Amino acid sequence: MITDPAFYAVAVPAALLVGISKSGFASGIGALATPLLAMSVTVPQAAALVLPLLCLSDVMGLMTLRRHADWTVLRQLLPAGLIGIVLGWIGFGVLSPQWVGGLTGLVTLIFLAWNLKFPPQADAAPPGAAASGALALTSGFTSFIAHSGGPPIVMALLPRHMAPLAYAGTSAVFFAAINAAKWVPYGLLGLLDWGQLATSAALMPVAAAGVLIGIQATKHVSPRWFYRLVQWGMFLTGVKLLWDALK
Repeated sequence: MITDPAFYAVAVPAALLVGISKSGFASGIGALATPLLAMSVTVPQAAALVLPLLCLSDVMGLMTLRRHADWTVLRQLLPAGLIGIVLGWIGFGVLSPQWVGGLTGLVTLIFLAWNLKFPPQADAAPPGAAASGALALTSGFTSFIAHSGGPPIVMALLPRHMAPLAYAGTSAVFFAAINAAKWVPYGLLGLLDWGQLATSAALMPVAAAGVLIGIQATKHVSPRWFYRLVQWGMFLTGVKLLWDALK
């Protein structure tokens, strides 16, 4: 189990972000957790530490949302998402931790720039089958390397004009399946051991607290200002990871 106080200085905020993102408030901010942790440990270690926190939150979400999922849409998205998992697995296997970190930083900056330039619009035309597959594949890949698969799925689902519960349920089932699929390749890559799992278990109450904070934030905090802080955080961590890979 990790005991370095410097690690927990970034791990506690990262776990809080995971919980807040699963509460429904500023749902995209969970993507910041892995880059933030990667400032203290390698990206593969960071991704392995975050995975149990995500899966615990997925179980909580499925208990209430799974019956609202649109399975027609999921049958279109899930196969491509799982292919993205395989591509992420290959990337972890052939790239050094330093370059995986650089790739994570690059993906973080690209998604930040994309969302600033082209924020998801509910009145956009629904993506076709090929575009939906490409978005789901991208989501699976970026989810595997950095648990940052949210933005592509937002772009795939939002223009479909789904009812809020159907949107939330479809997203919950998609990411529950994607996160569950990561366990075997993470294990084969040697990322899961008892020390890692014990550290994740120690952070689970923090993630749970993040859920409660997120629920309260929906009542008292402007999401616009919250997202501005998160965007600055994504920019700084993305630049840090990319710089470390290139120097």
